[in-house]
Amino acid sequence: MSELKELIEKFIELDDDLNEKIEAYLEENDDIDEAFENDNQKQIEELAELYHEIEHGVFNEEFIIVSNASSEDKEVVALIISDEDDEAEEFVIPAYTDEAQAEEAIEVFKEQFGENEFNCDKKTGSEIVADHHEDDDFVGIAINAPQWDFVVHHEDVHDCSD
Repeated sequence: MSELKELIEKFIELDDDLNEKIEAYLEENDDIDEAFENDNQKQIEELAELYHEIEHGVFNEEFIIVSNASSEDKEVVALIISDEDDEAEEFVIPAYTDEAQAEEAIEVFKEQFGENEFNCDKKTGSEIVADHHEDDDFVGIAINAPQWDFVVHHEDVHDCSD
């Protein structure tokens, strides 16, 4: 398993644990600010550090990108994340850390979009961001979507030397 994948799994686990603690606290108390203090503060700081490591990892990580091969122009499969009421449709590019997860996602896409043909290409996180940085509706990269839908915002993807 890649280091990035391990970091994301750890982040998701810590985040889920923190959310459960806060929900349990709020069932008995009204003060939302207190829910984020004391024991939870350390976990919040740890989540911030993990996310920062993930931001760096995404820059150089090589991902598998799924494209719709049935359209005239090569079209990268994107996930729309806007609310139905929004005028603009924001989107993320789903990226996969290994072939098995890409194939699993393709099966989901086939259910959603019909029997389209899909291609897989490999690109680093920095290349994905560079390809879409001019699009105002581009939000970021969803890693191992739809399994995780862990989104790293495009402005957060940067090299360790920054």
